[in-house]
Parts: sequence; C-alpha cells; structure tokens
Amino acid sequence: MICSGCAPIQPVEDQGRVRFRPRHHLIYAVFHEKQLATETEADDIVVSYHTKDELLSLMHSLYILPAEIVETTTISITGHGRDKSIGQWISLSQMKARMEHVNVVDIIQKGQFSSHMQPIVDSSEEIVGFEFLLRPAPNGVMFQPYQLFEIARETGMHSFLDRAARISAIETSAEWLPRGVKRFINFLPSSIYNPEYCLSHTFKTIDRLHLDPKDFVFEVVETEKLDSMDHLLQIFKAYRDHGMKVALDDVGSGYSTMEVMSMLKPDYVKIDRSIIDCCDRDAVKKDKILNIIDRAEKFGGQVLAEGIERREEFEFCRSSGIHLAQGYLFGKPAERPPFNVLQVV
Repeated sequence: MICSGCAPIQPVEDQGRVRFRPRHHLIYAVFHEKQLATETEADDIVVSYHTKDELLSLMHSLYILPAEIVETTTISITGHGRDKSIGQWISLSQMKARMEHVNVVDIIQKGQFSSHMQPIVDSSEEIVGFEFLLRPAPNGVMFQPYQLFEIARETGMHSFLDRAARISAIETSAEWLPRGVKRFINFLPSSIYNPEYCLSHTFKTIDRLHLDPKDFVFEVVETEKLDSMDHLLQIFKAYRDHGMKVALDDVGSGYSTMEVMSMLKPDYVKIDRSIIDCCDRDAVKKDKILNIIDRAEKFGGQVLAEGIERREEFEFCRSSGIHLAQGYLFGKPAERPPFNVLQVV
C-alpha cells in the first residue's frame, strides 16, 4: 500500500514533467500563451519543463487563475528520469504555499527539529513520564511549533511532519529514558488515513529500538478537530492492538468535550490548562474538574491535570482525586530529563 500523505517529500529537480488533473480549458490557455507543448495521458495534461525557472514561471501564471481552479486542480511533478508513479499529487494551492514558505518547507523536508520533554508527575511529585514536544533543532532555524504545523497543513505536508515528529520523539525517548517511564506523544488524526499502514513506521521504530510498547501513550493534539469519531476509534484500536495507550488532550475545551471523552473512552484524560488555571479559587472550574473526574472514572480513564503553575492548583487537583500532573511547577520542556529520573523509576 502507498500513502502519498506520509511519503517522503521528493525535491523538485531541474528538469522534469508536470501532470495536471482534471483537464481545464483555462489551464490549456496558460500553456498556449507560454507556447508550451502538451501531452495527454488518461485524464491528465502533461507538460515538460527544462529549468526550475521555467517551472516557477509556469506555476506563477497558474496561481492567478480563479480560486476554484487553483483549489481543485492537482499536480504531480516528476524529475527527469524518474518513474512517473513516484510524483506526489498535491493541489495547486498547496504548491503555491510551498513556494511562499520555502524556508519552512526546508525545515520539514530536512527534519530540522528536535523533541523536548516535559515531566509528568504523580501525586507524590515523582516523575512517571514525559510529554514530547516539537522544538527547533539545536543551532537550527527558529520556528513556532504551532506555525510549523499550520504551514504544513497549507502545503499538504502535515502527514509527513506528523510522522517525522512521532519518530523523533520515540528516538529521543530511547536515548534518555529507561523502561517504565511513560512517553506521551502527540498525533494528528487527519494525518492518518489508514491506521495500520500509516502507523506502521511508528510501530517499526519502537520495535527497532527494542522499546516496550506499554511505555507509550499517543494523544490527540489540542487543535485537531474530530471530524470522524469512527476513524479516531480505529486509530485508537490500532495503537491498543500494538500494546500502547491513548490519551485525549485538552478535555473540557474546544473540540475535546466531555461528550467526546465519554464516547472515545481514552486511557488518559488530560484536562485543559484553561480549566486548571486558578481552579483552586474558581467554583465553576472546580465543578468542571470534578465532573471530568467522575465521567472518567466510569470508563477507567486516568485523569491528568495540565498547565499547573501554582502549588494551590496542584493541591486542589490532588485532593480531588487527580493522580497525574504536568506544568511549569514541575518543569519546563527541555532537551533532556532531570538527572534524577533514573533514580525515580
């Protein structure tokens, strides 16, 4: 099976062919204006280019076509001498975004990022795990993780980035953490088209590094809209079938509602930091937290309080029955864990 979404991004070569689909008379008009010879193969229009500048000029002429054509026309660029099936299909709008964000595309394509880890503690404040967070590579180009993923979406590279980020987190955990320490790793449901295939790289990496699947918890990221509950349940099943746990992030805010939590029944329930903030002196937030705890207990989910910065917040959460916590009170994301992590386990 081939999944173009998470396949390696092929560089644009100096010479090659561009396939367009579907055929549209306005696209033909651009080719005619530029005096480019065209071929037809099945339902595609095929044009050869001889330099990158020639390709760029052609693309800029196509970007000014009506928006509905730019959005619905897909292209596949194949370098000279490559097999025609290798080219990845992307929309004209995604190609435009790649040209507008060349530096960011370069970061994604070359994997110029690293994984930092933020500690997760139990009720005794002992480190029991870490969440892995994407950060710029040491001495690399600076970026905001949120913006990196936003541009990855615009360019059609979010599946590739999501997979690369997961593998980076797994490899970093292998370098620094002993067995028994939980590793919370984010994933984008929309980047996983076929769970068993799209996650095979993740499972193979864990196996290759001789890690224990039971140490891994994969969590739905905070900004991800849950369009298909059935699809997400299939993803959860794939993780669980391989001995791993799953988590739902930011419960109580945005798309991660308590109704969604009750339907998905994740192994870990992470309460949104906006609810945790000053919860010790806010009656409404206290009620929300207690409600989440009550619902999670019904299906056996472990509750984790995110974003704890004040001891009073931690004390309230702990007294309410929450056994896991994360936040600046216990440590910020860092390249390596505290030295005492090996002694804790």
